[in-house]
Amino acid sequence: MDLRPAGCRVRLLIRDRDGKCQALFDAILADAGIEVLLAGVRVPGLTPRQE
Repeated sequence: MDLRPAGCRVRLLIRDRDGKCQALFDAILADAGIEVLLAGVRVPGLTPRQE
């Protein structure tokens, strides 16, 4: 992901363990040089609360 115009670069993405399109998603991010870290199992604070 190229954010050079904004003066920054994405190096790391933390995502949940949802199985939808994860192999393709990870491959695209790896191709862009972004490291993917998986969140722990059943981490309640990972998703934002709807208020």
